[in-house]
Amino acid sequence: MEKNNQRENNAEENNQTIKMEGDKWTTPDMPTIPFTYGDGIGPEITAAAISIMDAAVEKAYNGSKKINWLHVDAGEEAQKKYGTGLPDETMETIKKYKIIFKGPLTTPVGSGFRSLNVTLRLAMDLYANIRPVKYINGLDSPLKYPEKVDMVIFRENTDDIYTGIEWPYNSAEAEKLREFLKSSFDVNIDHDAGIGIKPIGKAKTQRITRMAIKYAIENNRKSVTVMHKGNIMKYTEGAFKDWAYEVATKEFRDKIITEDELYSKYAGKMPEGKILFNDRIADNMFQQIITKPDTYDVILAPNLNGDYISDACGALIGDIGVLGGANIGDNGGMFEAAHGTAPKYAGKNVANPMGILKAGELMLTFMGWTEASELIAKAVEKSMKDRKVTPDIARYMGVDALGTKEFAQYLVEAIKTA
Repeated sequence: MEKNNQRENNAEENNQTIKMEGDKWTTPDMPTIPFTYGDGIGPEITAAAISIMDAAVEKAYNGSKKINWLHVDAGEEAQKKYGTGLPDETMETIKKYKIIFKGPLTTPVGSGFRSLNVTLRLAMDLYANIRPVKYINGLDSPLKYPEKVDMVIFRENTDDIYTGIEWPYNSAEAEKLREFLKSSFDVNIDHDAGIGIKPIGKAKTQRITRMAIKYAIENNRKSVTVMHKGNIMKYTEGAFKDWAYEVATKEFRDKIITEDELYSKYAGKMPEGKILFNDRIADNMFQQIITKPDTYDVILAPNLNGDYISDACGALIGDIGVLGGANIGDNGGMFEAAHGTAPKYAGKNVANPMGILKAGELMLTFMGWTEASELIAKAVEKSMKDRKVTPDIARYMGVDALGTKEFAQYLVEAIKTA
């Protein structure tokens, strides 16, 4: 820990921390970025991704820029060492540097410690989970025309049922709440039912809507679609939809048109320079991304729907394992793969690091180091074209697979010779 403290002191003296003000990031030439290896396959894929990112930064900037990686403890190893999966020192370091590059962490099902991913998001107020999903030529997709898939999901990250407000069916709290609902509102809940609360707030909905629309404007996207189940959950997901429209029509009036306006004013033809703002019921959305994926671009959703649709979109391109995501707030960012820890593959040199690498690519983009992120994207495209892939993809291509380390080495060499 002494070495880590020394690196932190050096970074502070040289002002090598990323500064964030809303959607503006200021990145020094040699920022310190905390990272955790994660659990299961995490150490292998995280190490591979870091080696590739370092090669891209070196190639792009010829030594004038560099990431100072700072390891922090989290997950199963931290649990064994400190009795907690997220030690206070780790959290303090992340908050200090405002960013974390994170390998996958174990999330228990049914019981055990709370999801560390959710804990980090809430602690850092990382209210937007951003996941680009675009087909990579060579993946074995179930779609006839997978090249039509090019979407970016904005999932609200801090609200909804992920706040963890729930009680077991046989707890004193659940019994007390059942009695209160019966006596105060004449609402009956079965005695053997667990109870959870689903809060969705106006301010939280408004801020992620602003971020999604700004992203669409800055990246020349064609539409923003609100995914909700407001026909049933009228005062939570229905309100999410209404509040999103309110932001769109009041704050971005010169940039967007609604679907009603598209047909009532423009005869169904999109006017030049405008973004379509519309909404879809959640169950309808799932079938539409399969039947006509090219009609959807930026998808804005509450937390639970965003979780569902992110993985569903990943399935459309054939492999969720190649997806990375960004968790962004006004004062911080966390970058991680979309998949889990896959413990049965740990230590076997077979895991695909592309998901966490794509998260690293996103991180470099947010840092403003787009030259480096583009080098990674091109190297990945080359690996697919040359059929130099890990076992999960090789079995569909019918080619010999590269191990995790060998795949990373291939990408490093592809970047160096680019």
